Amino acid sequence: MASIKRAYALRVIAVATVTCCVVFAEEPDRSVKPVTNAQLLAGLKDPSAWLMFGGDYTNQRHSPLTQITPQNVKRLAPQWMFQTEQTVPGRGFETSPLVIDGVMYISGTNNSVWAVDARTGKMLWRYRRMFPPVMRVCCGSVNRGLGVLGDRLYMGTLDAHLVALDRTTGAVVWDVPVEEPKNGFSLDAAPIVANGKVIIGIAGGDYATRGFIDAYDADTGKRAWRFYTIPAPGEQGSETWPNADVASWGGGAAWVTGAYDPELNVVYYGTGNPNPNFFGGDRTGDDLYTCSLVALDATTGKLKWHYQFTPHDVHDWDSTEVPVLADIPLNGQIRKVVMLANRNGFFYTLDRITGKLLVAKPFTETAKNWAREIGPDGRPVVLDDVGTDDKCLPDFRGGTNFQPPSYDAARRLFFVTARETCVVYTAKKPEKIVMGGLSPSGSVRRVEGREQYGALRAIDPSTGERRWEHRYPGYPSTVTLDLTGGVASTASGLVFTGDNEGYLNAFDAGAGKLLWRYQTGAPVWGAAPITYTLGGRQYVVVPSGIAIIAFALPPESE
Repeated sequence: MASIKRAYALRVIAVATVTCCVVFAEEPDRSVKPVTNAQLLAGLKDPSAWLMFGGDYTNQRHSPLTQITPQNVKRLAPQWMFQTEQTVPGRGFETSPLVIDGVMYISGTNNSVWAVDARTGKMLWRYRRMFPPVMRVCCGSVNRGLGVLGDRLYMGTLDAHLVALDRTTGAVVWDVPVEEPKNGFSLDAAPIVANGKVIIGIAGGDYATRGFIDAYDADTGKRAWRFYTIPAPGEQGSETWPNADVASWGGGAAWVTGAYDPELNVVYYGTGNPNPNFFGGDRTGDDLYTCSLVALDATTGKLKWHYQFTPHDVHDWDSTEVPVLADIPLNGQIRKVVMLANRNGFFYTLDRITGKLLVAKPFTETAKNWAREIGPDGRPVVLDDVGTDDKCLPDFRGGTNFQPPSYDAARRLFFVTARETCVVYTAKKPEKIVMGGLSPSGSVRRVEGREQYGALRAIDPSTGERRWEHRYPGYPSTVTLDLTGGVASTASGLVFTGDNEGYLNAFDAGAGKLLWRYQTGAPVWGAAPITYTLGGRQYVVVPSGIAIIAFALPPESE
């Protein structure tokens, strides 16, 4: 290792065929306090911290902070901006930064990581990853966040490695291969760190791959367990595939962060589409465990239960939307639930102990063209002649996507970015399926004359009823990546989210009234705001384009 020098010293680390670099803005502060398991369990009870992707293990993204209120939010003003030189055409940051002891840790394009001062935005160090010559990455070279424990950060990489970085310096502590990147595997989700394990799902379901969820020892990087989302012959669920060959490339990637219940010691992960995505003629059956929520024992990785939202999916309706845990009143009793707004256009509330369906209701209009209802057995009651111009369907990005929702327990409202689209699908049998390769299997046509738009919607999870919505401007027909931002809410009664026009918006949580907005200069593509306090001030931070922008109220003297 090269010695650390002042003023942009460079450290080069060789790991197998991958070269990694760390740049320092100044001599690192070596006094970082280790993050403990107790702190992770406490989550957002420490208002100065944001320790994981969803704020805490529930993924509620609901802060107890009250300094910024519906009455004073109009005074919010930008405080600092951290801007990078990296971007992906048509994309930007999709990360959820971490804030620990006044330092913000940000992951971005091509697995760069930055440590910046959370008060000023000044860079402290940067980690840059170089990749092998052959990789297959489906949907943008993005990264959606980091995990933390002790003095280490954890990140999944586009070349399908799991990396532990020193929080002080950004130096690599360990780097383990998870899968072979040339075979279509990659990692882009923020990991869950729980009970000394780093848990992460694989991406690559649009290739001919077999999805899985892994756990690794946080100290050593040794793999603790693996759960395959496509069962092997003879395992439970294998009977839903026609044969082992078809199942071997069945997809089912788990490319978005799950949730964790410490009391039950269970992790919950949504799984992606089966492969090929539009043509299902050669994979007859339900194709478990694709388009499902799986509940796994966090110690062993054993399946506790599963719920399949879209059996035998032929619309690329991944169920990798962010699951949210809560205890809610339902039919006169408090139920432990997991909630998920699904790409297929339905909102679901499930018992998180048993997987029993409690609530299922459409939260988008075109979902009603697909299924009349979700039946008593938990399966969709699919309508006849779906997928015509008259009965158009949600597009392959779905009624919502990877942008995280939030949940306000006091108001019993689930806030989600919804997408209203209207398309017709055409299936085509792939000419040849090769392991690790793409399997072109059809096309999608938008129906002319039908408005398509995004909206922020508030849903009562005990009934599935919509309480309010705020519509964003309609999408022009030329827009292909029409995603708006994720959501964060606060105990003062605010909901923050970004949109595809580049605004950071603040809404009244109870009524949905738009109270304030700020033009950030770039679309907010799927990333969600976070909030924290430092020096007695509450900050709201949003990733926008290639920048991270922090807002706060002016000092009282101003």
